[in-house]
Order: sequence, then structure tokens, then C-alpha cells
Amino acid sequence: METRLQAFVSGRVQGVGYRYFVYDHARQLGLTGWVRNLQDGRVEVLAEGSTEALETLVAELERGPGGSRVKEVITKWSPASGEFDRFGIEHW
Repeated sequence: METRLQAFVSGRVQGVGYRYFVYDHARQLGLTGWVRNLQDGRVEVLAEGSTEALETLVAELERGPGGSRVKEVITKWSPASGEFDRFGIEHW
């Protein structure tokens, strides 16, 4: 069964390659959805896939790339919608 993860990541997560880090890991894990910067300095992730793959992604979100400093990852879990066919980087 597919699951949806919505995550909000705060800390030093913009201007450090964080979205590309998430993109690479999500693609390797076979997830669909997107990652984007928010105007308040956080990064938002919306991803769908297996619960196991999403839990692995959360661990990577908490770690972040070199140069980042993750302060908090807030997660919300729900059933997958199946609306995505790939994982991408969104822009506001």
C-alpha cells in the first residue's frame, strides 16, 4: 500500500543544495511528488511511495546535505493520492 508524506524542514536548509539532496534521494527510493523552498525559510516535501521508502527519506531529511543544519522535521502521514508520476523540484 502506498503512503503520502508531507514534511516541513526548518533550519539552515535553503541555499545549501537541500532540494537537490532531497530530489536525488527521493528518485533513488522510487518516490513520486516534489520538494520546494517556502518563503519563510523552510523546505516542504510532498512524497508518495512505500512506507519503508518514505521512512528512509525522513531519515535523510533529518541528516541533510553538508552545509545544511536541520533544526526540525515535522511530518504528516496520509494515504497516497496517486496523483504524481515522478519526483520533481517545484518553485513558488
